[in-house]
Amino acid sequence: MTRFELETRIAAPVPLVFGLSLDVDAHTASMARSGERAVAGVTTGTMSLGDTVTWRARHFGVVWRMTSRITAYDHPTHFVDEQTAGPFHHWRHAHHFTPDGHGGTLMRDEIDFRAPFGPLGRLAERVALDRYMARLIRERNEHLRMVAEGEAGGAPGIGADSG
Repeated sequence: MTRFELETRIAAPVPLVFGLSLDVDAHTASMARSGERAVAGVTTGTMSLGDTVTWRARHFGVVWRMTSRITAYDHPTHFVDEQTAGPFHHWRHAHHFTPDGHGGTLMRDEIDFRAPFGPLGRLAERVALDRYMARLIRERNEHLRMVAEGEAGGAPGIGADSG
């Protein structure tokens, strides 16, 4: 199983960043490069506890579908999405939001995933998936940072820090 964490500092208040992180349209915009879009469940607007969404996207030249559910939700500090159907043997993404002490937000992502196909999947994780997934989350976070700071009138340039 692969596990990684990312931290992103955003010059916008916690409730704004929390809401954007649950917004299907913001997620779709952040993943435009892979053509990701919501095709079932909640397909627009903000998700909440128990909601599901099915994403369709192209990664590694293959079209994938993944359904995830919001399995934990504590507004505005924490939520978790977990795959219920899709390409991974296991996928869990915990999102944490804390004030940064300067009117902004420290957003922390904890991602745990396991590729299918046993030993071949573990090899794929080490060879490509771990870096690929971390890059996708960084791109998503950078998009959310720009949108949130634009809405909040914050100063861009705080940027994403990986950890």
